[in-house]
Amino acid sequence: MLRYTLMRLGIFVGCLVVVSGLVYSGLAPRGLGDSNGMWVVLLALVLSAPISFVVLRKERDRASVGIVQRVDRMKANLEANRSQEDDAVDEAARAQGRTSQAS
Repeated sequence: MLRYTLMRLGIFVGCLVVVSGLVYSGLAPRGLGDSNGMWVVLLALVLSAPISFVVLRKERDRASVGIVQRVDRMKANLEANRSQEDDAVDEAARAQGRTSQAS
């Protein structure tokens, strides 16, 4: 997951460099007033999203498989804990039943 995030950030930074070069050279329009920095970041974000979607498809699939495995492991651990608790409650109930019958 960290690898995918870093690759996505790298694509964004690359787009940011290209867009700022285009804006400051006059090939792309500048923002209004003091909003030029925000315009450059927004434009880089808009450009990097589809590029990341296409270029990082395999890495995104690999990351999602890892997440699914982690969630399945957590569910299995939770279910194991629940069954241990159920067993402990059943055992306590049986023990309580034995002591009340013995009295």
